[in-house]
Amino acid sequence: MTLREIKEVAKASGIRVRNMKKENIIRTLQRVEGNTSCFATDEAKDCRQEDCLWRHDCLEVFNNL
Repeated sequence: MTLREIKEVAKASGIRVRNMKKENIIRTLQRVEGNTSCFATDEAKDCRQEDCLWRHDCLEVFNNL
């Protein structure tokens, strides 16, 4: 998902994203969704949050580190 799309999702969720990095926006969205805010962290390697909107992007980022 592009940064623009992520910002649109955040805006729709009532999150102000001014000057926030992509990772921080997504972690905030994860908390709003009721998930662990673990995007692109070491926790991602053992991700069991199948319903997380960011799972695919997260695992992709984690695997490229």
